[in-house]
Amino acid sequence: MENTIRQILKNHDIHDHKILDKVVSKLLTQTEIQNNLKLIIEAQNKIMHEAMIYKEREEFADAFFPITNAHSKKKYEFIFPMEQFPNIRIKNISGLDLAGLNFEENTIKGIPFESDAYDLKIEFFHIQDEENSEFKKAQLFVNADPKDLWKNIPSDKEAPFHKADEAMFKGSFSDKKIVVASQRGRSHAHEAKFRDDDFAVNELPDSWNIISVSDGAGSAQLARYGSELATQSINEFFNNKETLAELDLELNKIFNGENEQPESKQNIIKLLYQGVSDTFKTLKEKADEYEVTLKDLHSTLIFALVKKFDFGYIILSFGVGDCPINLINEGFSEVQLLNTMDVGEFGGGTRFITMNEIFDDTISSRFKITHTKEFSKLVLMTDGIYDPKFITENKLEDIESWKVFFEDLNGQNEDDAKVDFENDKTIDEQLLSWMDFWSKGNHDDRTLAVIY
Repeated sequence: MENTIRQILKNHDIHDHKILDKVVSKLLTQTEIQNNLKLIIEAQNKIMHEAMIYKEREEFADAFFPITNAHSKKKYEFIFPMEQFPNIRIKNISGLDLAGLNFEENTIKGIPFESDAYDLKIEFFHIQDEENSEFKKAQLFVNADPKDLWKNIPSDKEAPFHKADEAMFKGSFSDKKIVVASQRGRSHAHEAKFRDDDFAVNELPDSWNIISVSDGAGSAQLARYGSELATQSINEFFNNKETLAELDLELNKIFNGENEQPESKQNIIKLLYQGVSDTFKTLKEKADEYEVTLKDLHSTLIFALVKKFDFGYIILSFGVGDCPINLINEGFSEVQLLNTMDVGEFGGGTRFITMNEIFDDTISSRFKITHTKEFSKLVLMTDGIYDPKFITENKLEDIESWKVFFEDLNGQNEDDAKVDFENDKTIDEQLLSWMDFWSKGNHDDRTLAVIY
């Protein structure tokens, strides 16, 4: 009370200490003065209480929050730094619903579905005055998903040799299972072009199975047809009981005999060579029939011919071009590349099944006979998968790179896309969905086959 009196007197120019002290002393003895002072002090406290509420509101209203930009179709979360304003609570933020986001516990979160600049209205209150809300404006920017910048124009169904822009397959393969998906690349979809990749899977007589994959050359006018012909032709060649019986005979000599059988190995490679040669001839005949050049049908080709014998699995493989075939052992500790990759020395000028020059003295090195008691995965892919996921050829024989790849397939990716090899009822659809991943600069057709 004394301090209050002194302040009042000073405000009215009573500064002399002797007079001031006497006046204060006499005023404090009066009951009415004391009661008035109490009212003044209560009024001051009330004013200060209200002033602090207004002050903290204004500080929050004036505060600048750099709300982090979101990206459409990706998980988003922004937490307001409310520790700076312990007495302020955000009640609601209007405008978030337009972006597909919501607000809860000081956090904006969700998956925005469309890129735009969104005007937000933040409703807030002071904890000592909850009935009176105030509003402040803010803005949220949602950046476009790079995928959305690419058009997806269907290819012309009336065009010659049209085929679906995407394809998928699941089924049995020997005593294992197989899933394959093939998707037109964004660069082709953007211009309404065709899927140049292709694949073919067949159960053959005497428990043999074959999977073939082809990547049609982007520069080839009828690449889409070349890849289709290549895969179907090689599979059809081996759909022959006599040819498969010869393979069985020679393989049994090698793996059930006591000595090495170099002649049997040569005979097997001759049979595989005949299949590849027959595919080349088929492509040449079709080129002549449709009055185009073999270059118009340029396509790579890889295939794996598989059978389980009493002595284990036999995988007969071949490759021309830059698409790999990889075998991962049962313990997932080793990986083998089962074909020659036409990269490196060719400096990007890959080889095709339509090229005469591959049928030279070195062609035998393109065939491989692989024996294994058991395996975890057998994988074939085109460079649309290989380039973004492995980048360099040497990583194709690095088991750690393959572990990362299968972790990616298992859902450890920014799209949360998972290919479930255990609960595989819709595994073909899952694989096709996973293949829509974004990789800057990698927009080629994608084909992936997994025997598991």
